Amino acid sequence: MKKDYSVLLYYCYSRIEDPETFREQHHLRCLELNLKGRIIIAEEGLNGTVSGLHADCEQYMAEVKADPRFADIEFKVDQVSEHCFSKLHVRVKPEIVHASLPNIDPRKKTGGYVEPAEFRKILEEEPEETVILDVRSNYEHNVGKFKNAITLDIENFRDFPEKVKELEHLKNKKVITYCTGGIKCEKASAYLLEQGFEDVHQLHGGIIKYGLEAEGADFEGKCYVFDNRIVADLNKVNPKVISRCYVTGQPSDRMVNCANPHCNKHIPMSEDGAKMHNGCCSEECAKNPDVRPYDGSGYYQKEMNGYNPYRGVKRHKEVTN
Repeated sequence: MKKDYSVLLYYCYSRIEDPETFREQHHLRCLELNLKGRIIIAEEGLNGTVSGLHADCEQYMAEVKADPRFADIEFKVDQVSEHCFSKLHVRVKPEIVHASLPNIDPRKKTGGYVEPAEFRKILEEEPEETVILDVRSNYEHNVGKFKNAITLDIENFRDFPEKVKELEHLKNKKVITYCTGGIKCEKASAYLLEQGFEDVHQLHGGIIKYGLEAEGADFEGKCYVFDNRIVADLNKVNPKVISRCYVTGQPSDRMVNCANPHCNKHIPMSEDGAKMHNGCCSEECAKNPDVRPYDGSGYYQKEMNGYNPYRGVKRHKEVTN
């Protein structure tokens, strides 16, 4: 399959004095480059994942890096056959990742970086004194994680600080945190240091960079991604399936949404399991009168609801005239 598009994953903690003005300018430029995706802007920096044609993405990356505030930004780039998003959203929020840790500044304190090649060696040697800590949510690590990693029972990253209390017995260990692209670990590792953990590190660039540079070795299952792909293959060395179908219990890393829109549970479901209740997670959901027709994919495109890519852009008239 021809792969004419790129999907970019990136973040940068860097002071943005006027997030609203920057948001508008950035939004307009993304539209000019025909990019789609989600970008979050805050006073503390920039966080995004977008897709577009290769040339448009190359231009975008060059322009972002040309801004002195983002000169050190690192883009994780994958090749895909089509846009991974249906819309473009550029929003201003209090934090570029919702961590409930607004007072932690990764530019001043964060865990040291462990590069993918070094991390792979650590996984292969399995040193007992090293703890591999997954800081992602349940639905992410349930479908894929590094072997022997410690996972936390959290629905959202903002629950992480509360869960650190359960890790007190690991304070004397070397801890390496990881997440999808690295952004959560910047604050998670800093928070661990603040709580008295002394030897804290983070996988540089997260799971995605590890897949690109270290072949994804010893990552079990698939990597949950925040675009229309839902999950992405990562391990080219020793892949395995760790998740099980919600309906049948058989091994499956096929992520779907329950066809009942009032449930919409996001779960692994095999094709056999999906057939049992027409794409629903249970017989009860299948009986709901609002059930969406199951098309075999288990992915239900959100309604566009009159989506206008220029909505919220004050200079709309200037652009269209």
